[in-house]
Parts: sequence; structure tokens; C-alpha cells
Amino acid sequence: MQSPDSPSDPPADRSGGRPRNGHVLLAPDRFKGSLTAPEVARHLAAGLRRARPDVPVVELPVADGGDGTAESAIAAGWRRVEVEVSGPTGRPVTAALALDGRTAVVELAQASGLRRLPGGRPRPLGSTSLGTGQLLAHAVRLGARRIVLGVGGAACTDGGAGLVQGLGGRLLDSLGKELPPGGAALRSLHALDLRGMPDLSGVQVVVAGEPEGTLLGRNGTATGQAGRRGATREEIRVLDLGLRRWADIAEAASRTASRDRPGSGAAGGVGFAALAFLGATIEPGIGLMLDLLGFAERARGAHLVVTGEGTLDVRSLRGRAPIGVARAAARAGVPVVAAVGRRGLTGEQLRKARIQAVYALTDIEPDAGRCMRQGGPLLEQLTVAIADEWLPPRRRARPAGVYGM
Repeated sequence: MQSPDSPSDPPADRSGGRPRNGHVLLAPDRFKGSLTAPEVARHLAAGLRRARPDVPVVELPVADGGDGTAESAIAAGWRRVEVEVSGPTGRPVTAALALDGRTAVVELAQASGLRRLPGGRPRPLGSTSLGTGQLLAHAVRLGARRIVLGVGGAACTDGGAGLVQGLGGRLLDSLGKELPPGGAALRSLHALDLRGMPDLSGVQVVVAGEPEGTLLGRNGTATGQAGRRGATREEIRVLDLGLRRWADIAEAASRTASRDRPGSGAAGGVGFAALAFLGATIEPGIGLMLDLLGFAERARGAHLVVTGEGTLDVRSLRGRAPIGVARAAARAGVPVVAAVGRRGLTGEQLRKARIQAVYALTDIEPDAGRCMRQGGPLLEQLTVAIADEWLPPRRRARPAGVYGM
């Protein structure tokens, strides 16, 4: 199989003279709708071990702050902690967080994500981030003093109001009654009672996500994101009005101006609440997660890094996991190839991203539906080409005294 970025390269020995006794580090993200990141890593490992049983393989599934972030930490050896919290529509769900000493990884998608919507039906006006606040509160009770909050995959557009409620805050209308959940109800917000919130002054919260997007306006979270969560044009207007009311009262209560800060619009405005009430900072998700998972240490001495995701295209260039992995591997001086479901980048784009070659399921199975259904076995089949081009078999030592061909 020829790699798309250098179609004239010969398939033999792509090692570039690197030592052949190094390990292969597998650092893929999920294949959305098909395989989790740990499942992708397991299938890649199974295929490579069959193709090159003499080459050590290390699995390190990764995520960039979205769906699968907690699982990637758990796969790297962090402790899984499960707790029942409120889902985005109020139904209870069992969510997991990852804990390593006094550091916790809390993933919004575990509690308030699109995949938690009953039957997959969107509830743009009423979905809440309450469960994410409950997860954060649980991490604090467990003794966490540094919390990484992954905010991808949100089902809610409530400005993080539910997160504040999950931490013990109360949102009150003009009669002193608790507001129902969701962004639409924020139009009736009259006061905030924060007396029930824990003291978080000793807790560092870092939001894992791109520091871009603001809470309000033409480029705000309602206008830019709520439509993708099922909101109609009128519902988007309702949500934006609620978020404006929320911003006015929340900023007065927290004594911070956060609505226009980059990243305040993340996850339907959860970024805003994290900035205003948790004193959070926002960092690019994949870089943060690679540091937490010890990527640099695991890449040391590697012969090859294999990353990947379901679709590698121009959206991937905006901070998704494979690009972050490739850049981190380049700093370690290790070549990177990607195993993906489908590729949509040019050779020049791949070179700039520091990815040496891409191997796509659609190269061996044109039927996209079958790629989704049979992603695991197809990935194992794909590793044959990776092994042939990047992991040439070791030559057996010639017995002493034997000469000639």
C-alpha cells in the first residue's frame, strides 16, 4: 500500500535507519460511532503482534477532551471511580471519572453528553450540565486538588448553570423558586444563591479544550453550537436570551467578566461557568492529555508511533488528537503514521502535520457502512501494510563459520 503523502516511496524499509529493537507506541483516538480509543488500540496491537511478534507494542489510547477522555486516562492506569449523577435530561446515569493521586479527569460527556440523551433525541431547551457539576463535586470529595475537565460532546446549552447547581448553587426566579433545568429557563433567572457551593480555593481546574468561542452573540455558543444539538432558529434565539440573563447575574455574583473570554462558549457555555465560578484556565485538550498520560516518556526509544481517528480531515488540523500526537512524537524524534477510517488531507497537509503516512480502512473496504460495522477486524488487516513498510523483519544472525548466500 502506498502512503498518500509520498506515493513514489518504495514499500520496503521505511525505518529511516532507526534502531529496529524499539517498541511501537499506539496512541489512537476513537473512531466515532464505531470503536472507542482503547478498542482501536487493542485491534492495532493484535494485528501488529501477529505481523511482527518480535516487536514490543505499547498501547496508549488518547483523547482531546471530548468523548473518551476519562477512559483514556483509565486505560493508562488511572483509577476508575463510578458515581450516579443526573444525565442531560434529568434521568440518572452512571458516570466514570479517572483519579491518580490528587489529580482527577472529569469528562462532561460522561454525564451531560449527547450520547446520554434518551433515545438520542435532542432536548436543546431543557438539557442541563447538572451531572457534570455533580461529578466535579464528587472529585473534590475524593480529595482531588487538580481537576482536568474535558468539555467535548455536550448535549446542553445552559451556560454551565447546571454545573453550578451540581456543585450546590441555587438558581432562583423572582418568587425565590428554583428554576427548572436548561438554557431556556434562564430567561426567568432573578438571583443566585451560592452558599451551598464548596470552597474551591485550593482546587485547580483546567478545561481541556480549544480556547476559542465566546458565550454570546453572532459567534456565541447558542448561535454557533445549539443548531448542531437540534435547536431550531427560534429556539436558538430563546437560548441566547437566557444566556444573556445568566451572564449578567453570574458575572455580578462571581465578580468576574468572563462572557467574552476565549473558550467561554465551550460546551454550550460550560466554559463560561468554569471561568467565572471555578477560576479555571483553558488549555488545548490533546496537549494537556498527552502530558497527563506520560506520552513523552512512553515515546522515548520508540521505533514508530501509530495514531488515528475515524476521519482525518481539515477539521483534525484544528487541534484534534492525531495532530497533537504527531507533533509530540516529532519532538521526540519518532516517526508517526495514522490508521484511520477515512482520510481527507493532502500530502502537503500531512507533511505540515508531521504525519509520514496514512492508512485508511476505505483503502481496503470501500463500503463505509462495513468499515463502521467491521472496524476492528479491518484495522487488524490494515496493520499488515504498516508492518511491511515500517517494521521490516529482523534478519536472523548467521551461524558462526557459515559463509556465502
